[in-house]
Amino acid sequence: MLKVTKSNQELLLLLREGNQVAFYNIYERYCKRLYGFVLRYIKQEADAEEIVQEVFIKVWEARAKIDVYSSFESFLFTIAYNATISLFRKRVTEKKYLEHLMSLQQFENAPDVTNEIHFNELNERLHTLLNELTPRQKEIFQLSREDGLTHEEIAQKLNISVATVKKHISNTLAFLRSNMDSSLIVNALFVYLFL
Repeated sequence: MLKVTKSNQELLLLLREGNQVAFYNIYERYCKRLYGFVLRYIKQEADAEEIVQEVFIKVWEARAKIDVYSSFESFLFTIAYNATISLFRKRVTEKKYLEHLMSLQQFENAPDVTNEIHFNELNERLHTLLNELTPRQKEIFQLSREDGLTHEEIAQKLNISVATVKKHISNTLAFLRSNMDSSLIVNALFVYLFL
């Protein structure tokens, strides 16, 4: 077993090599602080726990790329912050979309559960279509709509031009419009475009 007294740099070097014990020690070292940080913003224990788990999954997935000579703590809390913002955006999207449905005449007298079922079905249809995109189109669209990155941030992250980012997003939206029933187009685009 690795001792918890090992330095972060030593643990990170081992983590880069895929050492699971080093990963466990890093998790034990930071999970409570990370949980407290997220809980201050989320206010829901289950959501905070989920985000902490998501953060460490991302750490494990990116282990080979971790810079052991930079601030790992900053790296870790930046991931947590971005995940928290993403959750906020998702919750706002769901809330506003359901409000949008309720404002439509055909849903005025429908129970809330009907709106939620419609929302889930629409989301499923959207994700099916998104899976038909090229890997690059899907990556750019998700960075934009799910992670909330600007065109400039996406371009920098993927080392491509802003114009290329805009073109991919435009093509994706055109694809969604052409592959959904006309009665669903407005509602479908609302899910991704109201922000």
